[in-house]
Amino acid sequence: MAKPRRSKMMSLKLPFLLTLFLALSQAQPHSDDPPPPPSSNVCVIGAGIGGSSVAHFLRKYSPSSTPSTKIRVFERNGRVGGRIATVTVAGETFEAGASILHPKNLHTVDYVKILKLKVKEPTASEDSLSLGIWDGNKFVFKTVSPLSSTVPLIDKLLKLPFVNTLVSFVNSALMFVRYGFSLFKMQNFVEIAVDKFVKYYEDPGSRPIFETVDEMLQWAGLYNLTTRTLRDELVDAGLSTSLINELVTVITRINYGQSVSMSGLGGVVSLAGSGGGLWSIEGGNWQMAAGLINQSDVALHLHEEIKSVADLGDYYELNSTKGNSYRCEVAVVATPLDELDIQFIPPISIPERKLQHTFTTFVRGLLNPAYFGLKAVTKIPDLVGTIEDPELPFSCIAVLKKHNEKESTYKLFSRQPMADTLLDSIFSVRKETIRINWAAYPHYHAPEVFAPFILDGRHLYYVNAFENAASTMETSAVAAENIARLILSRYFGQVIVHSSNLSASSQGEGTHLDL
Repeated sequence: MAKPRRSKMMSLKLPFLLTLFLALSQAQPHSDDPPPPPSSNVCVIGAGIGGSSVAHFLRKYSPSSTPSTKIRVFERNGRVGGRIATVTVAGETFEAGASILHPKNLHTVDYVKILKLKVKEPTASEDSLSLGIWDGNKFVFKTVSPLSSTVPLIDKLLKLPFVNTLVSFVNSALMFVRYGFSLFKMQNFVEIAVDKFVKYYEDPGSRPIFETVDEMLQWAGLYNLTTRTLRDELVDAGLSTSLINELVTVITRINYGQSVSMSGLGGVVSLAGSGGGLWSIEGGNWQMAAGLINQSDVALHLHEEIKSVADLGDYYELNSTKGNSYRCEVAVVATPLDELDIQFIPPISIPERKLQHTFTTFVRGLLNPAYFGLKAVTKIPDLVGTIEDPELPFSCIAVLKKHNEKESTYKLFSRQPMADTLLDSIFSVRKETIRINWAAYPHYHAPEVFAPFILDGRHLYYVNAFENAASTMETSAVAAENIARLILSRYFGQVIVHSSNLSASSQGEGTHLDL
């Protein structure tokens, strides 16, 4: 047998082939290791705070070794943010939808840090705005208005911090004289609920992943609040009838457009939204949704409404009003289904739920003091809240910006549209009017019945099932975080670790300049 020849070429190839063999052998998983999940598509319907938070948490909790997962976000409107939006009146930008955030809203606090957004905190003068409770004929309660003067020097002195502190002290005294120790009982009632809510921020490695809203609420000790009315809860907590019918009712009408007959947890969240330390984002809260989408490596489809979701076995087919079809192994609904016409094949079953519409009206002009039985516009409180009376045409009127003595920008909430004739009776001057009809939140009633997080037993998820408990930017983020963990656990089989993975991948969609 002839001895094979070793050429120069062969001697060059051997080290290369050996290196290649070693590299390939190291890349292969051991036989007892589980195979990695396949590359998949996650489709999210809705680009509000819920949908953008799902994308954020999917990226945050995904280990870097996970194969690339494409996330698509569909939004029927031409902007992101959902029920978070701004309007511009007289060159000033104001929140038109979800407006305030609580200091213990830890997800949104984290968003601000991640996205490097600027927090807008109330000024001293905004913190000391006067309140009046209107019953349709008279103000049953009023606080003291911040002092002012037409003389510039005196006006500057009246705006010194100690003056605002004095006004605040006087108003606290007036509150105590009218409502007594019930104020402290209300504060304690709210703080107990808030302390239970913060359990949702515990380390995800030790916190359960919830498949139903019921078990999520029961775990935190909040479920019972959804089974009774706010009034019943407050009566049991020892609050006076006057406090419940006046101040508490004003708060629930402002924050949820509803009375103290609403379910208890939503009511508690409403009361928490009237406390101290509240904040918003400079330039608009919608920037949270936009920033999360930009940093979460998603394909964003604006002006594209999903009209059907069909389960085809191994994946879902989403069809849009643009005539496009998308294959998605996981589908997430992050918008209320109550007033949408999405066809699900096969059909899904969720409890019937009515949305509470809030009609938001912005007016640049001047209130008519005669409407309130007063002789001067300066006598009208900065915030006019109302008691529960079906004859009252508005829930509240608030001064957003005082431009000068003859012109301010106001924001009104009402349960019905504000007709021009009505506005002309409330205002003596009306230069600009903007109207928005928000399908804002569920109409709460006890006991609440919850839609499932998992709509079909497979991989069709519903973020807004949690809204029957309470509807805020933060509760949407809390629900979205749980949905993301459900997806990673149920579909990808991952153990959630607390890590951040927000950098764009090599297949990233890049920054969406239209945001």
